Amino acid sequence: MNILFIGDIVGKPGREAVKALVPQLRKQYNLDFVIANAENLAGGSGITLPLAQELFDASVDVLTSGDHIWKKKEIFEFIAAQTRILRPINFPSGVPGLGSRVFITQTGIKIGVICVLGRVFLDPLECPFKTTITAVEKLLEETNNIIVDIHAEATSEKVALGWYLQGKVSAVVGTHTHIQTADERILPAGTAYITDVGMTGPYDSVIGRRIEDVLERFLSGVPVRFEVAEDNIKLCAVIIRINERTGRAEDIQRLQVPFKQK
Repeated sequence: MNILFIGDIVGKPGREAVKALVPQLRKQYNLDFVIANAENLAGGSGITLPLAQELFDASVDVLTSGDHIWKKKEIFEFIAAQTRILRPINFPSGVPGLGSRVFITQTGIKIGVICVLGRVFLDPLECPFKTTITAVEKLLEETNNIIVDIHAEATSEKVALGWYLQGKVSAVVGTHTHIQTADERILPAGTAYITDVGMTGPYDSVIGRRIEDVLERFLSGVPVRFEVAEDNIKLCAVIIRINERTGRAEDIQRLQVPFKQK
């Protein structure tokens, strides 16, 4: 089974890249399932239902998220009913939405997806390690194929979670920093790992935002509105090949696919 995981989609440039490229990638790599981190979908911060639907229409199966999940107030109107959008699982009980779920591919294979938020340099939510392993144990009752999106700032926290979950899940993939790392590997017990998948959006930027806006903030210390940049758009992702019978990963491949707007 081949799974495509797309790194943080930033604003309209990222959305346009996904809509144009994912249908092509599905055919090129014989993809069975597509997951994308979408917390920066709407203007660089947050998710709206119409924009999420654009990606579903482009054959993305599931959207994960992170610390910006609540940035658009309308999220509260649909997150509970829209089970293809996952919020971090380690928010306190009673928060609307799902943090994990079993999905079924078009060929009938069950795959579990978990979204979890790190705590280092981020808001102190419930323990990402304990909440994730609890979710893993429940998902294992239905499937051995499990993908974990760890949306976190600290590389050490991501690496530690990878080792903690190795042999229990198919893949642990990092998001949030918008910088693709070159440490993809299969851990000894058969779990695919990468510290950060990277950003899908404009690379002539500072992690997706206009360079001049970010420089003004750094140089002046004064709050500045960060607009989404527009140039040098790339789709960053990984393709993970999994033995669907055992749930063990057999390969992980990094992608950086350029996209030229017409």
